[in-house]
Amino acid sequence: MSTLSLTSIRPAQLFTASGSRAKWLLAGVLSLTFGCSSQVMAQKGQTMTTTPSATISAYGVLSDATPVKQVTLKNSNNIEIDVISYGGIITRMSVPDAKGQSGNIVYGFDSLSDYETKNPYFGALIGRYGNRIKDAKFSLFGTEYQLATNDGDNHLHGGVQGFDKKVWSMEPFATKTSAGVKLTLVSPDGDQGYPGELTTVVTYTLTDDNTLDMQFIATTDAPTIVNLTQHTYFNLAGKGDILDHKLTINSEAITPVDSGLIPTGELMPVAGTAFDFTSAKAIGKDIGDSHKQLALGKGYDHNYVLKDQPDNTLIEAASVYDPASGRVLRVLTEEPAVQFYSGNFLDGSTSGMGQQHIFRGAFCLEPQHYPDSPNQPAFPSTTLLPGDVYSTRIVYAFDTK
Repeated sequence: MSTLSLTSIRPAQLFTASGSRAKWLLAGVLSLTFGCSSQVMAQKGQTMTTTPSATISAYGVLSDATPVKQVTLKNSNNIEIDVISYGGIITRMSVPDAKGQSGNIVYGFDSLSDYETKNPYFGALIGRYGNRIKDAKFSLFGTEYQLATNDGDNHLHGGVQGFDKKVWSMEPFATKTSAGVKLTLVSPDGDQGYPGELTTVVTYTLTDDNTLDMQFIATTDAPTIVNLTQHTYFNLAGKGDILDHKLTINSEAITPVDSGLIPTGELMPVAGTAFDFTSAKAIGKDIGDSHKQLALGKGYDHNYVLKDQPDNTLIEAASVYDPASGRVLRVLTEEPAVQFYSGNFLDGSTSGMGQQHIFRGAFCLEPQHYPDSPNQPAFPSTTLLPGDVYSTRIVYAFDTK
């Protein structure tokens, strides 16, 4: 059996490798690790740890007998992230707290069958279109397209079988300062009602700067719409609810919604309302306010328009600090908005990774274009044309204080 060396994977290959290269021949092999064998000292005087590595292994088998793989990413500072090929789902994210004790900070399940049958998008890649499209239809260059309905009469997060329910090809890689995995998916013309064949490449890179840098690239052979994002549910304390987490969002306005959580087309200033997170505030401080928008979302489930967001520029969209653990999460993006969701529809009926998925037990910050943009001419466009490249980044940066 041949050996794949670290030096055989070059950064330029991350977006140019052919599909066949992503098909790993694992017969008789339980796992394959990419990384260096040298030892380095972890931060804050912790025990010795290996340099960044990416290990691929078998994860399980779907109900239709499709095998699913897992890649475990490790950096030199004791951060570990598990990603599976089903949905590109981040199933575990182990991050040290202020005392150097590592713990999982994301919601997930213990089995592939739970992800297949119960998952409310925990940790998943979302596409072709993140968030809602009214009445599950839109028009593009004079042609109306009917999409799959999976949220009442509306289309949500790509439909009945969105990207969160597809099996992606996986290609792990490692360098001296990072470890990652490239995921590739080809969505055929007509998938969930969308026009055009869409080829999507998402690269997760865990760095020794304690960031998870996510690059999204997509191309199409016919005019279509695209709005990709990542849907991890965070609890920085690793237990309990998230109401004491202190949140800051770089936004002075939201897109208010109707009873179906579809934007009305207006912008609502947050100043003087429960939606104001321009300075750090506990998520639970105003969540019980009588504001009509909070009643519609059963809490926060709204699109925040980012302030001072030039095109294709990475800015900080939001930051969250958990006083109990000292963990800090910063979310950076090139997108014009971020959806903040406070876990209002979690009800404790599911569990996994050692905890119940309780009401407001986790939050999501989903960088994206605005919901229902194809039906809202005043919103930033989500149209992708043949010959153009959809490109965006989302970065999770971890720290403590």
